[in-house]
Amino acid sequence: MTDMLTAPHQVRSAAPAPRSAVRRIAAGAVVAGPLFLAVGLAQGFTRDGFDFTRNAISQLALGEAGWIQTASFLLTGALLLVGATGLRRALRGGPGGTWGPALVGVFGVSFWGAAAFPADAGAGFPVGAPEATVMSGHGAAHMFGGMIGYLALCAAFLVLARPLAARGLRGWAVASRVVPVAVLAGFMASAASVLAFTAGAGLGLLWLSAVTARLADR
Repeated sequence: MTDMLTAPHQVRSAAPAPRSAVRRIAAGAVVAGPLFLAVGLAQGFTRDGFDFTRNAISQLALGEAGWIQTASFLLTGALLLVGATGLRRALRGGPGGTWGPALVGVFGVSFWGAAAFPADAGAGFPVGAPEATVMSGHGAAHMFGGMIGYLALCAAFLVLARPLAARGLRGWAVASRVVPVAVLAGFMASAASVLAFTAGAGLGLLWLSAVTARLADR
């Protein structure tokens, strides 16, 4: 009789645990973008010869201190993959529960590709590099991997708009459909302005952080 009276209390106290675990795992995707941008900004303002108006953050993987950016690529990729697992658990059985996290995982893998295939030197960075950039094999692989990664991220936003709308977050859902346009616009303008490219890439990272936090918390 005593067991029957106490059992409901035990079930209620244990219920919040799964959601808490999901939030902890999804936190990887929440912190990945801000951390990556913070490391990039800190290096960009302190590395000799680096100019945000002329150089992409990926180029920070070049030169003597390039290992810092390479490590940042590797860590960001790992955090995104862990976060994608948490996002999958948060969306399990609902709209976007398969493709959304899978596309975020592809985005995470692209950061490992960026670490394996560094960008080409150019625009005066690292110090002593020529102004003109000569495309190499690893530079082409870097660009291709980044393109695939960000296309996957933009697709993920479109997919994740569905669970956002299903949970009554209609403003978030609309924004999740608009952000990919801004990200791609930044990429298309990269030939004229490196800052546009950096802004587009940064927006994608920060929006992923916000959307993951929102979905994992409900």
